[in-house]
Amino acid sequence: MKVYKFGGASVKNAEGVRNVEKIVRLAGAQDLMVVVSAMGKTTNALERVVEFLDAGKEEQALTQWIDIVDFHVAIMKELGLHPGSDIRLQGEIPYDPAKSLDENYDQIVSLGEIMSTQIVAVYLLKQGLSVEWWNMPKLLRTDDTWREAKVDDATSAELIRSGWNRPQRPAVVVTQGFIGGTADGRRTTLGREGSDYTAALLGNYLDAESVTIWKDVPGILNADPRLEPDTILIPSLRYKDAVELSYSGAQIIHPKTIRPLENKHIPLFVKPFGEPNAAGSCISEDGVGPIDIPVYIWRKNQILITMRAKDFAFVLEESLSEIFDIIHRHRLKVSLIQSSAVTISVCVDNTRFVPEALAELQQHFNVTYNENLSLLTIRGTTPEILERAKAGKTIMLSQTTRRTARLVVSE
Repeated sequence: MKVYKFGGASVKNAEGVRNVEKIVRLAGAQDLMVVVSAMGKTTNALERVVEFLDAGKEEQALTQWIDIVDFHVAIMKELGLHPGSDIRLQGEIPYDPAKSLDENYDQIVSLGEIMSTQIVAVYLLKQGLSVEWWNMPKLLRTDDTWREAKVDDATSAELIRSGWNRPQRPAVVVTQGFIGGTADGRRTTLGREGSDYTAALLGNYLDAESVTIWKDVPGILNADPRLEPDTILIPSLRYKDAVELSYSGAQIIHPKTIRPLENKHIPLFVKPFGEPNAAGSCISEDGVGPIDIPVYIWRKNQILITMRAKDFAFVLEESLSEIFDIIHRHRLKVSLIQSSAVTISVCVDNTRFVPEALAELQQHFNVTYNENLSLLTIRGTTPEILERAKAGKTIMLSQTTRRTARLVVSE
């Protein structure tokens, strides 16, 4: 069997859904697990619904919700589907003011994947394919760490294998990425861009021949084509290189995706959904040696936090565990660390968790920080490449090894 994962850009409209059908048919009659993200920018729109409700702006939330439903209804009608009979979309916003912001987030934002997969599954079924829709929150068991749920692999694998291996199962299963569920039936999310991770877990549980992620780019490139005009396709790379690229901020692969595949030696393909016969890129244990072209990775919306002990103690020796305990408890994503005898600096994603983390750090240390930064990682750097990268930029911090340069720059 194979696992195909389609991101939001590949199902952002009716034409995209028709293209999914084309790609599924090209796979032939073999068993296929199709993982689909929310359509287009639906996740962002649902996040705004949550923000409005949390701020007590019910009218704005309802208007945003109606726009989301109308968007999906329009796609359904263009595909020849009938709202209410073919598919019954969620009627009311599942918001409970007695619950936490994060729990409400998961119950609401997870609806994007539910709606998109219902539309894709019903459309494929009406085109004559043998299809079944799976409700992943009932199968991918997680804890209740809202917005970043931890997967119970043993229970999830048992539930998913049981469903997959039952007699007379249809050849194609359509299900959701990004979401799971607790034992008591509440929906959870796995963190933004977690659909890739879902596909990898399914590939691992079902011993897939391969996992393919369909993107709006030719494959894995040496730079973001939106930021660098002349990009080069990387046709093959090793699991280790893919992990390093994803950790540095490469958006093409979610950082958690590689491990479940490496554990079972399952190759991961990244292919363009607009050209399904193109070779794309392959990540495997048999990938080529180290990447021999410069790779540029931008990680946006960073904040650089610098801490100094209040009593001029050696911060690295005496305070490192305390600092990282605070960072861990506040769920900060560290992308770079630099230290001296009396200071330690960390570059982190500037998320909603940062203010509380800063407040706690300031209780113990002298803290300064800079916002609106980007982290540029260049793998395969040379002195000439590094000079060009620095030109015209305000460099807040830099680290350079023989092959890799990392620059924290002001946006």
